[in-house]
Amino acid sequence: MEPEKIIIEPVLTEKTNLQRETGETRKYTFKVHSKANKSQVMKAVKDLFSVHPVSCNVAIVKRKPRMSRSKSGMRVGYKAPWKKAIVTLRKGERIEAFEG
Repeated sequence: MEPEKIIIEPVLTEKTNLQRETGETRKYTFKVHSKANKSQVMKAVKDLFSVHPVSCNVAIVKRKPRMSRSKSGMRVGYKAPWKKAIVTLRKGERIEAFEG
């Protein structure tokens, strides 16, 4: 798989911003392709951002229920499940796209 297809988008929340800013090693969180594994994610980060990842943790975020109101009543649906990867970089390295 190509690196552009493995990493879909960064996950930017308060929790991920704290992980990225605190501590000696920096941790970046990405939404990744559902069939990608740890080694593919680490290689894609290395190729796309020119950094050296040390480790990678992968988790599947389960689907969540969503409700909406309409004229015909309540509609119940689900948000799709997705896979996220938390990549730890070498000490002193950072991804400039996130910082600026």
